[in-house]
Amino acid sequence: MELSVARAEFEDVAIAYRDSGSTGGHLYSDTPVVLVHGMGGDGHTWDRFAAQLVRRGRRVIIPDLRGHGHSAHADSYRFPEFGADILRLCDRLELETVDLVGHSLGGYAISWVAMERPELVRRLVIEEQPLPLRSGDEPLRFTRRLPSIPELWHATTSVIRHPRAVLAFDRSMTGAALEQFRKPYPEWWDGLAEITAPTLFLRGGPGGMVDPGKLEQMAAALADCTVRTFGSGHSIHRDRYREFEAEVLPFLGH
Repeated sequence: MELSVARAEFEDVAIAYRDSGSTGGHLYSDTPVVLVHGMGGDGHTWDRFAAQLVRRGRRVIIPDLRGHGHSAHADSYRFPEFGADILRLCDRLELETVDLVGHSLGGYAISWVAMERPELVRRLVIEEQPLPLRSGDEPLRFTRRLPSIPELWHATTSVIRHPRAVLAFDRSMTGAALEQFRKPYPEWWDGLAEITAPTLFLRGGPGGMVDPGKLEQMAAALADCTVRTFGSGHSIHRDRYREFEAEVLPFLGH
């Protein structure tokens, strides 16, 4: 979906985003859908789904996270900072209510927004967010798994299809992300009680990055959570797009 890129300048970082603008013609036309990508990509990963939403009368806003795409690199890449950027963008655009959809790192960002400003969020869709450690959990051990055929194809063609996403990604955040994955994040678990929006959690199955035991505990901690599991890897919206759309569109009111 071709939309012009705008930039929101904050004191510590500039966040780039695309905005379809108001469209009308749908019950939730006044509730934008904010689509947040995962680590290493940019907002173009959502183009197909965004176009479907716009055709159905929804306003769509697609930011690039700090250190990704057209957004600026930053001095710090803590998980709450990604969420704070999304919240600041919503405030800058004077949004009163939103639907949030986030993949992987984007799941951290939008869940943080829903914790900090529950009244802002009408619906929350979290796709394949690797769930953090709790206090007392054993240190996380990353195991190697063979990538799926769709993941291999995506990796080998990313430079051709979206060269800017690959070249613009600030690789310095990789170490910071791994460090955070390995440490307990009890504040995130405690914050789940603050989320009031109905939540749809999409898990990719054995090829994904979501621990099923932690997911069960997360779902129990939320007031209203539906879990769907797919036979895919980490990127459901890319590798199982039709199944993704069939779950998410009705949840968002379509």
